[in-house]
Amino acid sequence: MSPRITINMSADGELEIWLNEQGRDLLVRELRAMSEKSDHFHLATIDGAEIKLNDRAYRPTDKIMHSTKVYFRPDDWDRRHFPRVIDGET
Repeated sequence: MSPRITINMSADGELEIWLNEQGRDLLVRELRAMSEKSDHFHLATIDGAEIKLNDRAYRPTDKIMHSTKVYFRPDDWDRRHFPRVIDGET
């Protein structure tokens, strides 16, 4: 089977990620490859993203996420650029 990853918002407002074994392995590979030199990757239902998402909902009430991005954020970057996420400020 090919990788299958579906990201949706449930009717209750919960973000859900559904994946098969190949999808899990692909997502883990992309996450493990992240670094300060490769600090993000794209997931999308359209061609061109590093990870192609499935666009078929599991339930009729699900809202499919067609595009998203994962960012790698070392603590020293966030201390410099977004200190409120480190020190708990709002």
